[in-house]
Amino acid sequence: MKIADQATETLHSLATAPPLSMRDTYRHTKTVFTLGPASLAPEKLSELIRRGADVCRINMAHASPEWVRESVALVRTTCTEINRHVAFMMDVKGPEVRTGVRSEPIHLSADDRVVFYDKDTPVPTAEGVLPIEVNYPWLHEDLKPGGTVVVDSGLLHFAVEKIEAGGVWCRTEVGGKLGSRRHINLPGVHVRLPSLTDKDRGDLALAAEVGFDFIALSFVRDAAAVKGLRTEMDSIGLAAKIISKVENHEGMENIVEIVDASDAIMIARGDLGTELPPEILPKAQRTIGHACLAGGKPFIVATQLLESMIENPVPTRAEVTDISVAIEELADAVMLSGETSVGKFPVQCLDMLHRVAKETEFREGGILNEDLILTDPGSKLLRATAVLAEEVDGGIVVFTTTGLLPKLLSGLRPAGVPIYAFTDNPAVFRELMLHWGIEPFLTTFAKDAEETITTSFAQLIKQGW
Repeated sequence: MKIADQATETLHSLATAPPLSMRDTYRHTKTVFTLGPASLAPEKLSELIRRGADVCRINMAHASPEWVRESVALVRTTCTEINRHVAFMMDVKGPEVRTGVRSEPIHLSADDRVVFYDKDTPVPTAEGVLPIEVNYPWLHEDLKPGGTVVVDSGLLHFAVEKIEAGGVWCRTEVGGKLGSRRHINLPGVHVRLPSLTDKDRGDLALAAEVGFDFIALSFVRDAAAVKGLRTEMDSIGLAAKIISKVENHEGMENIVEIVDASDAIMIARGDLGTELPPEILPKAQRTIGHACLAGGKPFIVATQLLESMIENPVPTRAEVTDISVAIEELADAVMLSGETSVGKFPVQCLDMLHRVAKETEFREGGILNEDLILTDPGSKLLRATAVLAEEVDGGIVVFTTTGLLPKLLSGLRPAGVPIYAFTDNPAVFRELMLHWGIEPFLTTFAKDAEETITTSFAQLIKQGW
């Protein structure tokens, strides 16, 4: 048979094949959407939640306390109205190196000369050289000739030529428009900034007040940053789970210790793809994913999944493939940023994630996550349960107060197996919304275990599970 004929026959069989029971209808990969003007419109917000969004992210780089309080209240009201709930993630801004304020943008061409200088030092001047203020006082100490300065998420690149008179003198390698307060990356440089700023501490207090479930910490470089955040949270009574954002080379170097210290990981490919050569980014994504699978920690793949759909109603083929790869790599969740915060088609973006997930997730059973080491007899029993559920094409019902058992089952990644987790703990109920394959239910446990089981099974049947 010719290759073209084989392809035609395969497509026909896919189109006419009967449903693959539970494996074909249940979505294991979770979705995170970022709240913003585009998704706060009541009809859009209702549709996003109704259609299966699992976690609502709020980016504190663009949010005031008043806006956060009002927006979270609106989301919760919407959840109550449609009887489907989401968890809340606060993404704290963290420390950033930025250029200074400019009254208007300026265009730089290749080979143009610039000098970066700290805002508290005299301005270095030379004919034909553009001074660019930065908010990082150690720039001239940390950079060396031959180094690189990357500005505005990689849109502009500068090669360091010399360090002189308190300034970093550079040649423009990749030109473009330089605007006001643009973000700076310093690949290969240990940035001497604290993990938390005063603004972050104020935002954490707000998270405790409003009741966030996850805190995403930016630019995590080592386990000490995670432990410092946990201490800060404990001091104000914030019991949220910590999501470490890996977005620089130091985070990559210390990934195992960061995974161990964190509750979850976000592969923040925006800054990570700026800090690393772009050709290394796919390998970095796989490396982080494997570390999370081995450590039994959930991980989120984020940034530019459907960037083109901010303006267009359909994605590029490359974007669809990118999402499918993240799902094949067994990510717990995929995340939308500008697509749902300011984009024109937030609901269509969420639907696209779900369609790609359902098409990609199906795989033959029998190959559980072998990176996750289970040593005690109880954990090994979970592995046997997962194998049995795969073989009979069934789901697993778990009753939990701490969330430990369903999270271990999720970590095993049983193919096509829904994990129905019933808990009487509201915090655990919301935490489990991030984990692969888990459908959580908030319930009340009866004194009689048989009554609890019977009631839970009746609820599953009633809701069509």
